[in-house]
Amino acid sequence: MVRESSQTAKMPNYPDLPTLPEQVEVHPAWRRLNDQLEWYDDKSRHNQFWYKIIKRAQLIFASSIPVISFLDYAWIKFAMAALGACVAVLEGFEQLGQHNNLWASYRSTAESLKHEKYLFLASSGPYRNLKTDDALKRLAERVEEQVSTEHAQWVSETKQREQSEQG
Repeated sequence: MVRESSQTAKMPNYPDLPTLPEQVEVHPAWRRLNDQLEWYDDKSRHNQFWYKIIKRAQLIFASSIPVISFLDYAWIKFAMAALGACVAVLEGFEQLGQHNNLWASYRSTAESLKHEKYLFLASSGPYRNLKTDDALKRLAERVEEQVSTEHAQWVSETKQREQSEQG
């Protein structure tokens, strides 16, 4: 197992592990892996954040409706209607943004890329007994396969959603 340099590392710093060879660190496959891992991790966190914000707001608004219905003020009916409308609008935002689905999809891809990274660093699995050049070529192929598979799935789901909305 090798330790990455501080520029690309998000792993704990283990002083007894050798640093990543420069040949690996500057290789496009390694940079692409780290770039995509960061992108999917970021987007997963972003979508998780918005999904949870929207759902929390919906829970608060929806649970407030029966509570305030017992109050005896002239504006209560308006407030209940407004809260109900807010719940519906927030659900519309969730459906448009697909935050829950994207959170899960992006998290899954990020974890697959992380798995690939650790297999590469440990010279195990598909990287066992390969020279560095061959291992980097295999890394490039496997990273691109995962990224293109996720992208194709996203395109397919987007088309299905558009067709179901039209028909």
